[in-house]
Amino acid sequence: MISSFKTGLKRRGILFAAAALVMAPWLSPMSAQAATVEEVKAKGKVVVGIQGDNAPWGFVNSSGVQDGFDADIAKLFAKELGVEVEFTPLAVANRIPALVTGKVDILFATMAMTEERAKSIQYSKPYAGNMISLYGPKDKKMAEVTDLSGIEIGVPRSSAQDKAVTDAVGSNATVRRFDDDAATIQALLSGQVQAVGGNVFYMERLDAASAGTYERKIDFVRTYNGVGTRLGEKDWNEAANAFLDKIMANGEHAKVYAKWMKVEVPKFPESLPNIPFTIN
Repeated sequence: MISSFKTGLKRRGILFAAAALVMAPWLSPMSAQAATVEEVKAKGKVVVGIQGDNAPWGFVNSSGVQDGFDADIAKLFAKELGVEVEFTPLAVANRIPALVTGKVDILFATMAMTEERAKSIQYSKPYAGNMISLYGPKDKKMAEVTDLSGIEIGVPRSSAQDKAVTDAVGSNATVRRFDDDAATIQALLSGQVQAVGGNVFYMERLDAASAGTYERKIDFVRTYNGVGTRLGEKDWNEAANAFLDKIMANGEHAKVYAKWMKVEVPKFPESLPNIPFTIN
């Protein structure tokens, strides 16, 4: 018992030190302690970080309930652990800080897998695909990056869109960053920006707000989403990967994908450069 207690304290000390180095700007004296998988099972509840405003990935529905693709996948994960699920809706820029500081146990939060993020969190195998594209008015020529000179492009801050658009446009356009997807879309609708960098569902949301006005202009990069866990926490990484293997084999993943993505499950890569799916 004493040895186990000391091991637990040591683990928390290592976690807090790592969090302080990586995410110091967001830490506070009251940061939550991170729980192990076994501690979560004993507690009977897993706290899942998710997006709250990005349909159909993660959003709060008209009944005030967390819904969407990631919500359904996370519910299956909680069922696999034998616990209840508690959702914590997060803005794009708050996802990694919430995980690293222990505010949430795990991220099912539309986390595009990037090399930069892999320095701060551990990814699982990919479980969803996405395309980052430029969306703008039909009456504006935006066929090539060189057509973007002098315009302002909106993106959610610290998102995959932020990186993809910033890398692609360089000095050809000005990138303006907003708190989340909803604010980014509203910026285009209100004329604050002339285009936005968005995921595959931005066109549906733009058409719902102003039918026939906008179109997809330029495809920047295909991305894949992974479950996010803390660096070095092998128990969470193994639990996430084992869960994904199971639901992909038994058809549950395909059912959720068809419900929300409305397309067939893509073929996921076996590896991505400098983004490990497992902890050795």
